[in-house]
Amino acid sequence: MTDRLDAPLKVTGRAKYAMDHNFPGMAYGYVVVSTVAHGQVESMDSDAAKKAPGVLAVYTPFDRLDLRTPPVSPIMGETWVPLRNTDVDYYGQPIGFVVAESFEQARDAAMLVDVTYDEKPALVSFDEGLASAEDAPESRGNPPQIEVLADDVESIEDVFAAAPFVVDHAYRTATQNHAAMEPHSAVAVWDDGELTVYTGNQGSNLIAMELAGALALDVSAVHVINPYVGGAFGGKGRTSTPAFLAAAAAKELGRPVKAALTREQVFTATATRAATLQKVTIGADADGTILGLRHDSWSSTAMDRSFVEPTSHGTSREWYATKNLSISQKMVPLNIPPTTFMRAPGEAPGSFALESAMDELAVALGMDPIELRVRNSSLAPPGKDLQWSSKHLDECFAVGAREFGWSPRPQGRVDGDWLVGVGMATAMFPALRFPATVGITLNADGTAEVATSGADPGTGLLNVMSSVGAESLDLVPSRITPRLGDSKLPPGGMSGGSTATASVGTAIMLAASEVLDALLALASAPGAPFAGQEVTYADGHIHSDTDTMPFGSLLRAVGRDSLSATGSSAPGEELTKHSFSSFGAQFCEVRVHRLTGEARVSRLLGVFDGGRIINDKLARSQIKGGMIWGVSAALHEALELDTWGRFATGDFASYLLPVNADIPDIDVHFVQYPDTFHNAVGARGIGEIATVGVAAAIANAIYNATGVRVRHIPIMVEDLLVD
Repeated sequence: MTDRLDAPLKVTGRAKYAMDHNFPGMAYGYVVVSTVAHGQVESMDSDAAKKAPGVLAVYTPFDRLDLRTPPVSPIMGETWVPLRNTDVDYYGQPIGFVVAESFEQARDAAMLVDVTYDEKPALVSFDEGLASAEDAPESRGNPPQIEVLADDVESIEDVFAAAPFVVDHAYRTATQNHAAMEPHSAVAVWDDGELTVYTGNQGSNLIAMELAGALALDVSAVHVINPYVGGAFGGKGRTSTPAFLAAAAAKELGRPVKAALTREQVFTATATRAATLQKVTIGADADGTILGLRHDSWSSTAMDRSFVEPTSHGTSREWYATKNLSISQKMVPLNIPPTTFMRAPGEAPGSFALESAMDELAVALGMDPIELRVRNSSLAPPGKDLQWSSKHLDECFAVGAREFGWSPRPQGRVDGDWLVGVGMATAMFPALRFPATVGITLNADGTAEVATSGADPGTGLLNVMSSVGAESLDLVPSRITPRLGDSKLPPGGMSGGSTATASVGTAIMLAASEVLDALLALASAPGAPFAGQEVTYADGHIHSDTDTMPFGSLLRAVGRDSLSATGSSAPGEELTKHSFSSFGAQFCEVRVHRLTGEARVSRLLGVFDGGRIINDKLARSQIKGGMIWGVSAALHEALELDTWGRFATGDFASYLLPVNADIPDIDVHFVQYPDTFHNAVGARGIGEIATVGVAAAIANAIYNATGVRVRHIPIMVEDLLVD
């Protein structure tokens, strides 16, 4: 398989990220953040800061930049723009911006800004907020409460009362931060009324639209460049605070401005994954048939209520066949930083609850956990008529059991001072597509360019564009130049939701068809080498009954340097015919020290049904990364708030992330069945499904090893220190 195209630049340090861009006369910005969790900024005395060495300007809600709220995004909702008012809704909220000749001068001056607050009581405790929880807004087209009951059933409670076996427990997941390697940052440059911004993001044309709206510009006057992204997965789907502030300040000062959040500021001034409480009740017959399933969820959210983690709707709504289903989703507004999409939003924390409960049911039944899941495999989401377009989850279980060495109802064992157990879980993530447009240009030198404004935040989209472009144009990949990360290119939508390959790949195929039709028309036009002849295209050549010619030679013969066309793809009528998802099975082995309670994952195996795999090497890398995220959620990550609303773990010293010693060898298998019902490429998303189910599989393995059922993540040493 082709190696990652951008690897040589990245590993040698030649890949230029946002902060690597420098310009003559550049100034540096530093963001000032709030030190209370709720209230109003009464005043900001910036006189001392303005007089500090090198300071060019200090901006506050009282002396603010000309920034407006951009139009609401149909995908992401309303964008928060800094310094628009004096409201403070969480600790660490951006409230000011200092610009100076150097970063150090801006940072030091920011410490001199004296802020006076009208502080108000803050609600920061998730548990205390549960009493005032509200119904969540519509999620994925579903209302906050859904109930599907068999014709002869009056209530879900009646189902549980009659079921021979019932499990009924509450599960919790912690707040997490994306903790991307590249902090949120931007470099803004104005030239003759036009703005260029270098900033890491998940869709440059979307950021350009937000910046244009905030600065009252035509979107054609904004150029966002973003060839490399140092981590995203939902954390860079919106325009960052540094981008808004740097762009506005650069306009006012008439010089380029560079700004970045510090690592500590990333933990408060960017959005996080919500904390959740989930109550799952499953009733089953003696043979393991699920008679009823209830999944009630509560998710923390910021006071603007802009995002809710759809845990129940993202899992129990679809995963298992049952005639009786009840799910609900509530939100708990708190004085905390915004919550947002984070790798497998909904499914990652939701699967911990559902798949832990399924394991508890298997234990209660004395049944193998795989057999229980196979017995209740869904043909379609409960209550829906649209069957899955392609589902080979049972094969994932079978391959995984064989490769992992899974025996029915495995028992834990002892290895010296270590208790060893195994666990497994289902993984599912919806197969989605976003609108995308791709431009293809055939060049007179025999090469082709495939271009879109979308982003490659490490997922390998450049390689996908090269491979699908080469396939669609019948060329070798070395003759394809893929281009990404530039808002001036055709709008590629957002790299998120595991949609990029299906969305962009389909648009490539359509663009290729358009450009090849144009090429053949050009070849047979009057005065062209094949004038009046029937011509075809194959292997980079135009063919007639009597002659053949490379397309580059044809373009030169008619005096053309290039020939271009675009293709656009969007979800269509397939949505009325099928339900779409990717599927997987997670297996793990865990070792728990019987004296210290230390838990270590010793083996991981994932088997996935994601349709066609375009590049096996990159797909395996993507899956392994997602599984590592699952280990991290299970055993490491938690953003903890103190009583004042400050993150006690808001830096890399205290926010735990796994290192190489925490991660074993990871084995990945694919069962490949191209899903052309979903899109013409046949590929479904794999970027997010890899983290789904891992935390539950680890918790299930810990139970198998120790007999201790932990119903929250992360699982800590103290949870396993038992007699």
